[in-house]
Amino acid sequence: MQEKTEQGSELAPEQSRMARAALGLGVRDLARAAGVSPDTIARLERGEALRTNTVAAIRAALEAAGVAFISANGGGPGVRLK
Repeated sequence: MQEKTEQGSELAPEQSRMARAALGLGVRDLARAAGVSPDTIARLERGEALRTNTVAAIRAALEAAGVAFISANGGGPGVRLK
């Protein structure tokens, strides 16, 4: 399940997993960078609903680490390194 903060600020579970893989980050690494618990990252990646501000913090941490998010546009959501 995706959470929306503002336009363009959603984060799909697969995007989180792909971004972590591209950056070589573990769940604990991303949790530390986003200021959330590792369980919160696991919940996001299982597709569970999270608070909007929590999703925004995780997305911001990934973007700060160098990830750009690609919208679905019919082909599924993705990520790339900046």
